[in-house]
Parts: sequence; C-alpha cells; structure tokens
Amino acid sequence: MRLLFNILAISGSAMFAGVMLTIAVTLGGYWKSLPPSEFLDWFGQNGEFIVRSIPLVVAPTLIGLAGSLWLGWSENGARALWIGATVCIAAVLILTAAWFLPTNAQFAAKLVPLDKVPARLDTWLMIHNVRIALATIASVLGIVAISR
Repeated sequence: MRLLFNILAISGSAMFAGVMLTIAVTLGGYWKSLPPSEFLDWFGQNGEFIVRSIPLVVAPTLIGLAGSLWLGWSENGARALWIGATVCIAAVLILTAAWFLPTNAQFAAKLVPLDKVPARLDTWLMIHNVRIALATIASVLGIVAISR
C-alpha cells in the first residue's frame, strides 16, 4: 500500500507540474500572440477546459501525499520530506483558489479592461510558473523521501 501512495504522490505531483507546464508553454504562448479582445473572447469560450484538467491530477496527488505522509510519519527524514511536498502542493492549491480562479473568471467575463489584459496575463504566467516550480519540487521531494 505504501508503494501505491508513493507512486500516486510522486507521479501525481509530476503530472500536475506537466499539465501546468503545457498550459504555460502552449496556451500561454498562444494567448500572448492574441490581441487583448481576442484573448478575452478565447478565454470566455474555452477557459472551462483548463479547469477540467486540474482535478484529474489533483485527486491522485492529494491521495498519494496523504497516504505517504501517514505511512511515513514514523520516519523522521521521510516525514519532513513528505511534509515539504504537501506544503508545496498546498501552496499551489492556495494560489489556484485565491488568485487563478478569480482572475480566470474575470478573463472569462471580460471584466479586465483591454489595456490591462497584457500586464494581467504576464502576471498570470509569472505566478503560474511559481506553481509549476512548486509542483515539480513536491515530486522531487517525494523521490528523495523514498530514496532514503
């Protein structure tokens, strides 16, 4: 059972980073090529598809982290690493709920003034890169935890 949780935690975190990396590189590059009004139109029509991809990787990640932390609790070194991985994913989820969901809703509803769209999108991508790094770090911490 421990191996299953470890696999879910590590691969889930890595998949989460991969999904976000794809969004940043593929969609981010495309979005930046669009005029602001077309970007807002695109987001209003397609933004929901981004939201759909996240639960597919969050669920296994959280299950894996919870199980790995629980089963590795008695091992001081592993416990600290699993706590670190969990904190990284928690930070990703907090950023998602506190900043990305409201900002995405503003994009979709075209509530961002056109002259502010490029700067807001740049900020979106910059913070998104932080999320990618955090999810990647979580995966690496999991690998280190099971390698001890």
